[in-house]
Amino acid sequence: MKLDDDGVLGVGVIGAGRIGLVHLEALSSCESAKAVIISNPTVSKAESAAVKYKLDHFTADAHEVITHPDVEAVWICSPSAFHADQIKACAAAGKHVFCEKPIATDLKETVEAINACIAAGVKLMTALQRRFDPNFERVKLAIEREEVGSIVQVKLCSRDPAPPPFEYVQGGGGLFKDMAVHDLDMARFLMASEPVEILAMGSCQIDSSIKVLPGAEAFDTATILMKFANGKDAMIDVCRQAPYGYDQRAEVLGLKGMIHTDNTYPNTARIYTSLFTGNADMPFDFFMSRYKEAYMQETLAFVDALVHDKPAPCSGEDGLVALVMAIAAGRSAEEKRWVAFAEMAGELCSMGDNDACEADVVDSLTGAIDFSKLLSPKMGIVLQKATPTTPVAEKTTSFTTREWLAATCGR
Repeated sequence: MKLDDDGVLGVGVIGAGRIGLVHLEALSSCESAKAVIISNPTVSKAESAAVKYKLDHFTADAHEVITHPDVEAVWICSPSAFHADQIKACAAAGKHVFCEKPIATDLKETVEAINACIAAGVKLMTALQRRFDPNFERVKLAIEREEVGSIVQVKLCSRDPAPPPFEYVQGGGGLFKDMAVHDLDMARFLMASEPVEILAMGSCQIDSSIKVLPGAEAFDTATILMKFANGKDAMIDVCRQAPYGYDQRAEVLGLKGMIHTDNTYPNTARIYTSLFTGNADMPFDFFMSRYKEAYMQETLAFVDALVHDKPAPCSGEDGLVALVMAIAAGRSAEEKRWVAFAEMAGELCSMGDNDACEADVVDSLTGAIDFSKLLSPKMGIVLQKATPTTPVAEKTTSFTTREWLAATCGR
C-alpha cells in the first residue's frame, strides 16, 4: 500500500495512549490514508488498538513503525521527551511527520528536528489542533470578514476538568509549554500579529503535590497578558481543574461588536424549572470528546497536504514560535516581570550564522520579533527548503521500553 500505487497513504502511529487513539479514530475516517502499524512500549495497548482499528501490525518498538516499508508518514503521539529524536529518526528514514505538540521542550532540539525534516525533504506538521476547531475557526473568520470590526482585545480561557497525575506533570515542560501553549498560539493566530511583551503569573491552587517540581512544572493555574505589535492586548487564563467540565472559550471584542464561543456540550437539551434554568448536562469532560472534530480536521488537512504536495497547514516553524511564547511566559512567571520577546532574539540568533541577525529581526518600532525573517534561510537558523530526496538508508534511533514507560503516565 503506497500513495503512488493506490492513492492511499500508509501511516504508522507511535503511541497507543489517549492521544494516539484519538488520531487512530481520525485516520479511520480518512479515505486517503490507512494506519498500518502502531507501537507502544506496553505492547498489549498497541495490540488492543490494532484489533479495534483493524491495523495489520503492532509492536513495542517505535523503530519498527518508522522503518516499516508500507509507512510513508508517521504520527508521533508519544511523550514529549521523545518527540525530537523520533522526528529526526523519521526524517532519516524519509518519512513525513505529524507530531503532537511540542516538537521538543527546548529551542535547540526543536530547530534540529525542523532542520532534519527540511534536509530530508519531508513535511513536518505540529499538531496545534485548536486552529482546526470549528468554534475557533469561526472566530478567526469573523475577524477576517471584519464582522466585529478591528480588534480591540482578545480573551481566552482554558481550564481542564481535572489535573493530570504527578508523573505526567514531572518532566512535561510545565504549565506553559504543556497546556497554555495552545492558548498562546491561538492568541497569535487570532491577532495575526507578533507578540511584543508577555506577563505571566503562575501558582499552585489545585494539586499541592506538584509544588516540589522545578519552575513552571509547579504551577497548575496561571494568568497571562500579552501585548502585540498591532497595539492590541490578549488575556489568557488557564487552570488544570474546572469541576464542571472542559472550559474552552474565546472572546474577541471589536470596534463594531463582539464574538465569543461557548463550551461544547454532549447535547442541546436544556431544563427549565422553578429552581434551575440551563443545560441539562455539563460540558464535555474529556479532550477526546471536546476536540473530536478538530482532531479529524487537522488529520484531513495534513493528509491532503501530503496527497497534493501542499505545505503543512501548521508547520514545524509554527510549533517553534509557540514554544518561544511558552518559554517567555515561563520566564515571566518565575522572574515576576514583563518579558520582552526581543530579549529572546539573541538566544534564537545564536543558533544561526548571521552576525546581523538580531538587529535584522527585531522591529525597531514595536520591539516584536519578525519570525518570518528570523526563520528565513538567510539567518542560518532554519535551512533552505530541500527538494524531496530518496529516504536515507541508515539506522534510526530505537527507544527502550523502560525510557518510554517512565514518561507515559497520563498520556
